[in-house]
Amino acid sequence: MTTTTPVEALLAAARRHGADHADAILVRDESESALVRKGVPEGIERSESVALGLRVFRGKRAATVSTSVLNEAEFDRLAEQACAMALVVPEDQYAGLAEAALQGRFDAAGLDLECSSAPSMDDLLARAREAEDTALSFEGITNTNGASAGHGRTSVMLGTSAGFFGAYSRTGHSTSASVLAGEGATMQRDYAFRSAVHLEDLESPAVIGREAAERVLARLNPGRPRTGTYSVIYDPRVSSTLLGHLVGAINGAAIARGTSFLKDSLGKQILSAGLTVHDDPRRIRGAASRPFDAEGCAALPLDLIADGILQTWLLDSRSGRQLNMPTNGRASRGVASPPSPSVTNLHLAPGTLSSEALRSDIREGILITELMGSSVNMLTGDYSRGASGFMIRNGEIAEPVAELTVAGNLKDMFARMIPGSDLMFRQSVNAPSIRIDGMNIAGL
Repeated sequence: MTTTTPVEALLAAARRHGADHADAILVRDESESALVRKGVPEGIERSESVALGLRVFRGKRAATVSTSVLNEAEFDRLAEQACAMALVVPEDQYAGLAEAALQGRFDAAGLDLECSSAPSMDDLLARAREAEDTALSFEGITNTNGASAGHGRTSVMLGTSAGFFGAYSRTGHSTSASVLAGEGATMQRDYAFRSAVHLEDLESPAVIGREAAERVLARLNPGRPRTGTYSVIYDPRVSSTLLGHLVGAINGAAIARGTSFLKDSLGKQILSAGLTVHDDPRRIRGAASRPFDAEGCAALPLDLIADGILQTWLLDSRSGRQLNMPTNGRASRGVASPPSPSVTNLHLAPGTLSSEALRSDIREGILITELMGSSVNMLTGDYSRGASGFMIRNGEIAEPVAELTVAGNLKDMFARMIPGSDLMFRQSVNAPSIRIDGMNIAGL
């Protein structure tokens, strides 16, 4: 067979050195970015990297090696090393290629993941300056941490000895700004950040600069709430972290180890009736869209939770074998590690209440806009995080608050979540505002 790509060449080398099965992955990254502070360029970067990973199986033993050298003369040495390693590692009864892997050649046709725009460094500097200048034009802004703009491209190529070969590329564009307001001990900092696959979908630098300025000015002179039990609303900027904890709790690898507080919850109600959590690797222009997973399995939309009921675990082939379930195409991997379950474009479906209606009946509560630190026990679901935000008084957003701790138990929190209607797709994991009543707040 004539090899035409590094992946195919590496797979051929693995077979020559005794691998029963193998898969190989190539990841190439290219990026440019510009950082300005007070209008002066402080960081102009261009980077290119390429990495190639090989996983070989000899019986039920597996080994993974990687390299950044795309020289076919080195592939035999790499394959020989991997095959030798596989002979001395312990057997893994769940190891192997995915039985459900696709056959043939595949790409990302129809997902619209590549933007033709390639901004120059001057374009990036201009975009960063506009974002920073807009933020600095607001009265009360006293300093800047800078603004940045960037773009990049990631290309992925995956092949297996069982006959799968796929390749796709994804572009990305971003703009951010970070500014300060106040003086001395009362100084506050905040930021705004946007990213998009296509440049035309990226909000203007002026919008980003204005948001950074308005956010930091609103935070000036924060107080601390009294310690007590409150209704809490997680702003969309931080509400996605709750989905992150959910994802960790339904990860098939954690379930197989028995290290999740939701290990006995499959098929049971864990969110309120009517709520849906959906993962869609085929979202057009999605931040994490892909035509296949890291084992060459079909990447298809999936309701993880429907009508509040947990439908499935996040599974790759290994965790599926451990749980006696088929993979659902959620494998992800780096070049130096084996696959593990993960999500792609995940979101909590929005509710019907606007952000104003969501808080309208709260006499005294807290809107959380920033979280810091983390003490989350995935065995028990116990949750505690530092936070800041704003008091809610009689349904209206009131004075800023900081240096508080929000605590509860994730199992109880999930059951009480009430989503707002303000869902926006800005990153790979998205959620609208989320209200949770009865949260413990440690303040004064």
